Amino acid sequence: TSPGYRLQLLEFSDLAQTLLLSMATTENQPVIKLLLLQTLQLLSSSSDMNCASILHVRGAEMICLHMTEADPSGQTLFRSTEILWNLLERGNKDVVTAQLSSLECVVSLKEAFLNQLLNSSQNFHLQLRNDLLVVTTLIAENPNAPLIESLFAKELVVFATFPEMKSRNSLVHNLKLTFNSEDLKMKKLLLNLLVLMSRDFAALELYREERVMPALLALVKPPAASSERRSGVRHWSVVQREELQLQALATLNTVAPLMLDDYMSCQGNTCLLLLLDWCKGHKGENYTHLSYFGHSFHSTGGRGTKKAQLRHCIRLLRSVALLGEESVNQDLCDQGVINQLLGILTQMEANPDEDDLISLEIKADIQLILSTLCDPDMHRKELFGSEGVELTLHFLKKGSDKFYSGLGHNKLILSTIDCVSCIVGCYTTEDYFLAKEGIFLLLDLLSMSPKCVHGVVLATLLELCDNPNTLCHILNWRGSSGQTAPGLLLQLWREEEEALGVPRSQHGGITGLSFLSHFHPDDIQLSFPPHVPSAAVLEVSENLRSKIYSIFCKLGFQELPGLSTRDYMTLSIIRRYLDFKVGEVWDEIRKELSLDGVRPISPDQGALTSICKVAEDTARWISEEQNSILEQQTKEDMSQEELLYTEIKSHWKQRELKAKSWDNYVSRTSNYEILKVS
Repeated sequence: TSPGYRLQLLEFSDLAQTLLLSMATTENQPVIKLLLLQTLQLLSSSSDMNCASILHVRGAEMICLHMTEADPSGQTLFRSTEILWNLLERGNKDVVTAQLSSLECVVSLKEAFLNQLLNSSQNFHLQLRNDLLVVTTLIAENPNAPLIESLFAKELVVFATFPEMKSRNSLVHNLKLTFNSEDLKMKKLLLNLLVLMSRDFAALELYREERVMPALLALVKPPAASSERRSGVRHWSVVQREELQLQALATLNTVAPLMLDDYMSCQGNTCLLLLLDWCKGHKGENYTHLSYFGHSFHSTGGRGTKKAQLRHCIRLLRSVALLGEESVNQDLCDQGVINQLLGILTQMEANPDEDDLISLEIKADIQLILSTLCDPDMHRKELFGSEGVELTLHFLKKGSDKFYSGLGHNKLILSTIDCVSCIVGCYTTEDYFLAKEGIFLLLDLLSMSPKCVHGVVLATLLELCDNPNTLCHILNWRGSSGQTAPGLLLQLWREEEEALGVPRSQHGGITGLSFLSHFHPDDIQLSFPPHVPSAAVLEVSENLRSKIYSIFCKLGFQELPGLSTRDYMTLSIIRRYLDFKVGEVWDEIRKELSLDGVRPISPDQGALTSICKVAEDTARWISEEQNSILEQQTKEDMSQEELLYTEIKSHWKQRELKAKSWDNYVSRTSNYEILKVS
């Protein structure tokens, strides 16, 4: 028979289950037990069905519970770990993790790991130690795993801070690292476990007790800022230290926002700004030209440079700054982070090669940090200054041509618009922004960018409209086809209504009773709870119309340049947007009261009816105004047409007179009698 046929027979024979269950009878027969484990290892490595069969009888839990039993050969732990690996790779990972998440299994794993960590030095045992740590990592992903209850988490945290932090724990006193590749893998796995366990707030207390934050910041420090290493003392190599530095930065990105007090007490901001300065280089050096290795996962895209360190440092600063903790942000600003970040942006933009995925991410993150720091504080906006305005204008000039490139230009555009908030409110920088035609750039972006950008651009324009000098810049703008800013805003309004399905006439006029929405309030079938906004209220924040209306309130509704009849029809609706919105909300209230079976008292009912009638009267008045606009346009068209026909008649009369004059001339020259009469 063929091997495939024999394998199929094995799969359907439940042999794997039988061998697993028979392990209970081999407690005093270590040789037989080892042979059973070897057979189970082979069966689990060759078939998914065998793995499913083993898991069906909770095989992962059974293997884990017996893996630490006494074995002179030392093969039981190895075979058991290999079986668990096979079950994770070929079986259902969630089922395996759930079976291994019992308290007894975690304790068994802890004992096996500690035995390999403290009593083994051969490479084979170090690899087995790391395999057990990977299994522990998978268990830590389960929020219900009892790592803290089993005290395994505390010991893992102690090992994660070694050798950066001195500890009185007896386990660390017996721990000897050789700083080889396996020890590096263990250190990185332990740092990764810090991220996974941080989901449990009880673990954060362990982090404080074992000084995790100082240990991570010690790994983050640039080589120049590290303590001098004593000769003859073994330590991480330069390449290993780079990997650990990046891993520590990635770990801090999760842990630091959860332990902000510890982060500040350890002067985390100072440490990061020193690292940022080291990434930037000194005396004209460029971080892209400095030799660095870039071998680890976190150094993607930064090989041969410090770009990976810069990327993770900026990402960590963003995570801390976006928390909005004023004391943290003030500390950053006091240490000159605004000028430092502007300098990095300038340095990156000076390099024409800085247009890859990672560079764009760094630029976008820097702009988000700046907007977060500067937005609430006038002094910080002054620190942003003309240099920041020039950089913002530089990024706005890039436009949205590469919005869908997939490299991150979309995020950069949005963060650039957000960075304009560093300018808004400070008249010095605002006027400089206006003088450099910043409003023109925003309107260019509004006219050329995808729809998903329109909301943030309009919100930024609206904020700038508080400056009286902004309005003339908006009115003076002209698009590529000669379109004016009011015309562009009215076009966006019509596109928004078309997307919402609001019915309008051929010329953009009001039709029926649907003033602003595609549905009538009588179509409402649900009553909303008090804390849930209704459709009419929610619609204000979900589309552009409220922003467009607010901008027109600043610009005014009279004497706007470059508008067509259709534009004036739309403008008449926009002028009454707030009245329509109020009426729409009251219509919803009336309908919801009816759905809830509530009848207002007579005075309230009368007031409700009058309020709803106001919206209808407003719509009727607007409709009449729109008809008047159409009639006026019709009269103008007729007048233009009559003028055109008058010109045509005049041209034909001239041609007739010219022809008659020619005939007379010919008659005089060809007939002497006629010439004498003439």
